[in-house]
Amino acid sequence: MKEDNLTPMNDKEYLIHDKPWKALLLFSLPMMLGNLFQQLYTMTDSVIVGRFVGEAALASVGASYSLTSVFIAVAIGGGVGSSVLVSRAFGARRYDDLKVAVSTSLVSFLVLSVLLSIFGYLAAPEIMTALNTPADILSDAVAYLRIYFLGLPFLFMYNILSSTFNALGKSKMPLFFLIFSSILNVVLDLLFVAVFNLGIMGAAWATLIAQGVSACLSFAVLLKNLTAFEGHVSSLLDLTVLRKMVTLAIPSILQQSTVSIGMMLVQSVVNSFGSEVLAGYSAGMRIENIATVAMVSIGNAMSSYTAQNLGAEKAWRVREGYRVSYLMNIFFALVVCLILELFPARLIGMFVGADGTEIAYQTGVDYLSFMGWFFAIIGFKMATDGVLRGGGDVKVFTLSNLVNLGVRVIFSFLLADTVGVAIVWYIVPVGWALNWIISFIGYRKGIWNR
Repeated sequence: MKEDNLTPMNDKEYLIHDKPWKALLLFSLPMMLGNLFQQLYTMTDSVIVGRFVGEAALASVGASYSLTSVFIAVAIGGGVGSSVLVSRAFGARRYDDLKVAVSTSLVSFLVLSVLLSIFGYLAAPEIMTALNTPADILSDAVAYLRIYFLGLPFLFMYNILSSTFNALGKSKMPLFFLIFSSILNVVLDLLFVAVFNLGIMGAAWATLIAQGVSACLSFAVLLKNLTAFEGHVSSLLDLTVLRKMVTLAIPSILQQSTVSIGMMLVQSVVNSFGSEVLAGYSAGMRIENIATVAMVSIGNAMSSYTAQNLGAEKAWRVREGYRVSYLMNIFFALVVCLILELFPARLIGMFVGADGTEIAYQTGVDYLSFMGWFFAIIGFKMATDGVLRGGGDVKVFTLSNLVNLGVRVIFSFLLADTVGVAIVWYIVPVGWALNWIISFIGYRKGIWNR
């Protein structure tokens, strides 16, 4: 075992000094719980709307879900990209640089989110029409999407703040806020939808309010935590830091949003099969997102773990951590497979309810029963991409994720008429596998370490 070349300052540096398996476990478990609550947070609207309003309303929420996932991915990807700079500065104990990186990321992404919010609100009808949203749910889908866009700055702020907490080794902090906001969202959903009968509009406002409260509280806590570090902010928006951040953030956004962009593009394929199929597919997507929580968390943990250890000049720890991440992914993939194969109908029933059509049920069950066998592949992909992202090897994982996206979109459009809507999920593991293979070749080349 190699010797550390930095003396531990405190327990905040456990990613650099603890055994790799312990460091990754300590860091990723709170992230898993946090991501789980994030998915439950976004899933609440679908469950409550499907139960209390109906299948058509569930389809309305689902029609815009693929698009909203893209913006969530942009926020998460931007946060991961900026957190690489924060992690490196933290690992090297350059606290002036750390504070400038934090302020630059917050200011730049706040401006971006406001611009996207204005554009999305105005263009919502055209966007949903372009996605071939069924006519019987188009107006409700547009109304839901517009309220979502109003809350986009809160969404961006919260995810940037969460990534900053993770980069500082405080992965429990986002979890606390997610638990709070999830509970608040559920309470407001039940109040607005079940009590006041506001339908999907009530669900949209509940999400916006919960996100806003959580983002503001997160910002206040981060400011307090930053005072514990020496140094000062020389500039709220440093253009040199911004350029570095953009270099890392753009491929990170592409990596994080590849699946979401693919989902949005193939959404038009699913929409063409009608609102009943769309309702079942929407339910299946929500379950899939929960099923991948562990894999996504391990991948993001590998990003911060890699960045901090490279900043501390401990590349050997990255390789050990990478091997550990595979074992963790195999374990969680087996658990997910067991649950999805044993209880697919019950899981879909949470969304569709007793009044759901047979088409909606069968679509969701077919989706989950097939996907359950392949989650180890996305785990390996996420872990490998995490190392490349943390090491700044942006070209390889950008290429691999674009290949993943291209395969899913092209085959969904080409084979939908022949195979049916099932091609949308049949092609997913193929894209994941190609993504993993290309990224692994990049990992073996070792550019991330140079």
